[in-house]
Amino acid sequence: MKKSRFTEAQILKVLQSQQEGKKVAEICREYGISEPTFYNWKSKYGGMTLSELQRVKELESENARLKRIVADQQLSIDILKEINSKKW
Repeated sequence: MKKSRFTEAQILKVLQSQQEGKKVAEICREYGISEPTFYNWKSKYGGMTLSELQRVKELESENARLKRIVADQQLSIDILKEINSKKW
């Protein structure tokens, strides 16, 4: 996935400038982004504060870690089942 040249904090600042009354076209020109990008950001980050965004990132990383643990356990279970199913 392509890394954005804007951080989440910068994206929130861009979105907040629209809430302050600036027009979308003006904001896009100022920051050098397209209108579809702006609206994608708005759908993803709209209404969030920086602390909420940080909490979401922490939860996503924890969720990914837990998914890896479950996958490893499932692999171990499958291996044990395969070993037990063989006749010695």
